[in-house]
Amino acid sequence: MKQVFILYEKAWSGSPVQFAWQKTLGNFLAVTGGDHAVKIFDRHGQKRNEISLPGNCVAMDWDKDGDTLAIITDKSSTIFLWDAITNKTSQVDSGMRDAMSFLLWSRVGTLLAVGTTKGNLLIYNRQTSRKISVLGKHTKRITCGCWSIENLLALGGEDKMITISNQEGDTIRQTSVSSDPSDMQFSVMKTDERVSTRESTVSVVVGKRTLFLFNLNDPDNPIDLKFQQPYGSIVSYKWYGDGYIMIGFSQGCFVVISTHIREIGQEVFQARNHKDNLSSIAISQSLNKAASCGDNCIKIHDLTDMKEMYAIINLDDENKGVDQMAWTDDGQLLAVSTRRGSLHVFLTKLPILGDACSTRIAYLTSLLEVTIANHVESELPVTVSVEVEPSFVAIGVYHLAVGMNNRAWFYALGENNVKKLKDVEYLGTVASMHLNSDYAAALFEGKVQLHMIESEGLDAQEERETRLFPADDDKYRILCHALTSDFLIYGTDTGVIHYFYIEDWQYVNEYRHSVSVRKVFPDPNGTRMAFIDDKSDGFVYCPVNDRVYEIPDFSPTIKGILWENWPMDKGVFVAFDDDKVYTYVFHKDAIQGSRIILAGGTEVPYSYKPLLLYNGELTCQTQSGKTNNIYLSTHSFLGNLKDFGPDMLRQMLTQTLMLKRFSEAWEVCRLLNDQSCWNELAKACLHHMEVDFAIRVYRTSGNAGMVMSLEQVKGIEDHNLLAGHLAMFTSDFNLAQDLYLASSCPIAALEMRKDLQHWDKALQLAKCLAPDQMPFISKEYAVQLEFMGDYVNALAHYEKGITGINKEHDEICLAGVAQMSIRMGDIRRGVNQAIKHPSRSLKRDCGAILENMKQFSEAAQLYEKGQYYDKAASVYIRCKNWAKVGELLPQVSSPKIHLQYAKAKEADGRYTEAVTAYEHAKQWDSVIRLYLDHLNNPEKAVNIVRETQSLEGAKMVARFFLQLGDYGSAIQFLVLSKCNNEAFTLAQQHNKMEIYADIISSENTTNEDYQSIALYFEAEKKHFQAGKFFLLCGQYGRALRHFLQSPSTEDNLAMEMAIQTVGRAKDKALTNQLIDYLMGEGDGMPQDAKYLFRLYMALQQYRDAARTAIIIAREEQCAGNYRNARDVLFSMYSELKTQKIKISSEMATNLMILHSYILVKIHVKRGDHMKGARMLIRVANNISKFPSHIVPILTSAVIECHRAGLKNSAFSFAAMLMRPEYRSKIDPKYKKKIETMVRHRDTTETEEPTTACPYCAFQLPECDLLCPSCKNNLPYCIATGRHMVRDDWTVCPHCDFPALYSEIKSMLQTENICPMCSERINVVDLKKINDCTEYLKLEDEDQ
Repeated sequence: MKQVFILYEKAWSGSPVQFAWQKTLGNFLAVTGGDHAVKIFDRHGQKRNEISLPGNCVAMDWDKDGDTLAIITDKSSTIFLWDAITNKTSQVDSGMRDAMSFLLWSRVGTLLAVGTTKGNLLIYNRQTSRKISVLGKHTKRITCGCWSIENLLALGGEDKMITISNQEGDTIRQTSVSSDPSDMQFSVMKTDERVSTRESTVSVVVGKRTLFLFNLNDPDNPIDLKFQQPYGSIVSYKWYGDGYIMIGFSQGCFVVISTHIREIGQEVFQARNHKDNLSSIAISQSLNKAASCGDNCIKIHDLTDMKEMYAIINLDDENKGVDQMAWTDDGQLLAVSTRRGSLHVFLTKLPILGDACSTRIAYLTSLLEVTIANHVESELPVTVSVEVEPSFVAIGVYHLAVGMNNRAWFYALGENNVKKLKDVEYLGTVASMHLNSDYAAALFEGKVQLHMIESEGLDAQEERETRLFPADDDKYRILCHALTSDFLIYGTDTGVIHYFYIEDWQYVNEYRHSVSVRKVFPDPNGTRMAFIDDKSDGFVYCPVNDRVYEIPDFSPTIKGILWENWPMDKGVFVAFDDDKVYTYVFHKDAIQGSRIILAGGTEVPYSYKPLLLYNGELTCQTQSGKTNNIYLSTHSFLGNLKDFGPDMLRQMLTQTLMLKRFSEAWEVCRLLNDQSCWNELAKACLHHMEVDFAIRVYRTSGNAGMVMSLEQVKGIEDHNLLAGHLAMFTSDFNLAQDLYLASSCPIAALEMRKDLQHWDKALQLAKCLAPDQMPFISKEYAVQLEFMGDYVNALAHYEKGITGINKEHDEICLAGVAQMSIRMGDIRRGVNQAIKHPSRSLKRDCGAILENMKQFSEAAQLYEKGQYYDKAASVYIRCKNWAKVGELLPQVSSPKIHLQYAKAKEADGRYTEAVTAYEHAKQWDSVIRLYLDHLNNPEKAVNIVRETQSLEGAKMVARFFLQLGDYGSAIQFLVLSKCNNEAFTLAQQHNKMEIYADIISSENTTNEDYQSIALYFEAEKKHFQAGKFFLLCGQYGRALRHFLQSPSTEDNLAMEMAIQTVGRAKDKALTNQLIDYLMGEGDGMPQDAKYLFRLYMALQQYRDAARTAIIIAREEQCAGNYRNARDVLFSMYSELKTQKIKISSEMATNLMILHSYILVKIHVKRGDHMKGARMLIRVANNISKFPSHIVPILTSAVIECHRAGLKNSAFSFAAMLMRPEYRSKIDPKYKKKIETMVRHRDTTETEEPTTACPYCAFQLPECDLLCPSCKNNLPYCIATGRHMVRDDWTVCPHCDFPALYSEIKSMLQTENICPMCSERINVVDLKKINDCTEYLKLEDEDQ
């Protein structure tokens, strides 16, 4: 709240002052103190007059219009009247002899009521000067009173009476009260059914404690309202709203009560506003505010929500406290008197006057103060003190204008100061004014005066200094105007909008509207203009192309329109009324053409007036003389986007797209990261023809097709052609067609319709645009119509499509004609066309149509012509034309047709032809049946059954053999046909069980079948067969018993089967039973150890098997079967290696020595005596392992060592042979030579080459297998017997034993089998191993 002025005069000091605001206008304030005078002040605190009085002022009051102030004094019977218009004082003699005590003007007429100290009354009519004196109205002093709107006068006096009189002074009602009445008011009480709004209730304070309500319609039942003692006495009360009373109490409380009959006396609201005392309350209906004053402060509440404190004003200097207060009728000014005799006037409501030019605003901040601000460019606000209280304000680039009535004052705006330029008088009261950099335009009384603001110092032509619109001969009134930097724009009552170009000083444009134009609002550039017409409809007019666009959903209550001043948002504007601001967007370059959309609405607080819109921020002027900024709800995306959730972000995306804020939309999409959002953004870009941005969006969302399409069209300059392409991309094909046709390339519309296969529309376009394409489009349209079943039109279009030039195209059309003719029932024409046509597929299609139409002979004819023999034969069969079927049969591949033909031939008794047809139809059962029953060829039938495994066929053959008595064959075919029970019974009956058993064991059959055979053989004492079938059906115990009872044979198959049985059974008892048998526990005759070995292998008891293998190998060695012994050890070695079981050193050593023996023969055979000699030395050094061949081995060692030049080794073995136990056994052929060798000793010896140890690289003789350095047993080469070396390593691909790569490769040139496992090896399969570490690790584990 701003303090306007303070009044304080010495004459008033020490005592409270009386004051009264001028009614209605509130331009004058009458004040009186103890100084025998009434002073008149204007609303700015300037004294306008002083009325001297003969005594102290008792009462004063303004009439209803505020034209006359009436004053009475205690020392005179004269009534003083001051005229506000003429500023003159007049006097009226009351004619009363006693002193006057009360004065009050009527609320509706020119009647003045005056009461005296003796209770007499005078009613004075100001208009007629008539006086009515009423003596004895009261018996004592009249102290209070009030007028009703029906001109009834209520009076109260010290005689404790209340009288109600009419305007003639006649008493209508009267009543007595218990104490002195004061503060009397007429009002309307709140009732359930409001019959009339007549003021029928008089309220009066009685004895300062109670509120007395006297209803004129119910005078016998007055209401007395008493209040709580702590509240103190009633200071003041006011009626407001729908029957509510606000009462102020002396102790600082104020209370609101309802006068509704059911709520009467109830406190609606109560507050202690002041600590010590409350002195007055006031209500302003126009402001909707209530105020209370007390102590030294004023508190103001909002009447809509009493709890809300609107303002608090502290008067700290007033130590005696405040006294009375009153508002002007318009609520602009609040006057408060104090107990020390001063008067404070506060501004509570300002006229909302303001204007904007670009981003600069000017607005009224006090009655005589205008503030200029530019928040956007962060300029400091400048305040300008003006001479008069303005009724209009205008701001320009360099000037400010304020004015009232027909005068305007102009100010020049400097950088830091404001200078008054001049004042201008116009020919009428100025309704509005606008400025630009040089000119001012004022609207008054239907005319606009355009004039220069500063003409001095400018070389302007005289006629360009000022101009009055309209010209004298124009008979229209101007209702509104606007001024841009280039144009004066005005709208008239005839609906014409004129554009006057200031630079050329002439009219450049006019637009004629259907009704008068009430308001115009050009955008900052003047290229678009919004206007409101007399029907309260809104439009945007573009003078560039003379187009008008209606503003959608335009509220009839709209007061004004503001264009967005932010340069990037040129198409955005807001329309506002008292409660709401509506955001609109003018989409100029959209593919659908220019249009306006409503983006949304924003609530505006009460009494806010929008002044400026900049980037979604609305600057509003308030009643208190300040500005407030409101952010439009349509621009919520301007905050920090990261603070919002996905739902809110989606709403923001919609906002940004409506406002064409694509950069912000990009950020929103980036945060949402949702494909649908990117698509929405891209679609909006296409809609607004922002091709480059659309490409960017599609590239980000990965839509390569759209990127490529847009890249192709983005350079097109023809607006309609580009828009057509974009409309097509957004699937709005009708719009695209219209745009293409309006473009420089109308053929694009035809191309689009062709691409979309909209052939009907394409045909219509082709008539005008490309007649030469009509046949081709007709053909395509015909295809579509055929698909839809419209054969009549399809035929017509196929016929139209024939060109006579394009052969391939014409063939398609003729094919269509043929098919459509058949479908239309013109079969002869269709068939002839189809036969003439070169296409096979056409004949097939026409044949299918004819077949569906039951025209079989024509269908078959076409199928045959088209070489569709299967279909032709099928249709001929339906005609029963067997002769034709027989002709076609060699070309027919369908088994079904062959079957139908075969059945027909069989029925005719032509079995040979029938068999051939059945064979083609793969009906083998029928073939077998014919061979057995009619053609007497069982061999052929049997062969077919064996080939096809046909069950039914096998049964037929079995029956045939059964009739012939060939039971073996019958059993065989019964089993083949899965008739096992019949086969078993037959085998039993005819003693052919062995045959049945042989057949069944090779078949995959059930355990029951195996068991029945086993039981049969058990009964026949055929133990081996019984055991075999008990094994097959899983009865291992019985199987083992029968195998052990079987007589032994050469191959001892029964023992092998017994071992297999125990291996499968995994039963300890059966295992022990077999082991006991093999060990000879029962009969003392142990079996061959190889069976025990096989048993352990079958049981996967590899360690036991290994021990057995060593024993077997030893036996074989003793028997001289060294290869067998080696093979047993090798197989065991391999098995243990596979099972990852540690191999004993005894087994490994025995295998190495036996393998060395085997290698001797291989090397000698290849003529490599050195290698043979080396291996023989190794064998001879372990001669005890070869007890049955000591002498031959030693003899061979002597001979081979001698041959290889190892004379010393030959001598040592020869000396061994000379021992008595061996000498006699030497072969006579070599005996003499060996004896000579011993007698003539030769100690020369070829030194053995050394190679590196694969573990530690120590050099040792190549045939040594123990490294003296690292003490490792070395792996040996299976080809040479030497130890392995790292850089010459390979393994056998079958047994995985190591070999020297170079040596085994050389050996495989002559021998192509592995010397260890005897499997065939291809040299190509050998791979040299560069890193043998894995194999060395395995060797370590084996050891």
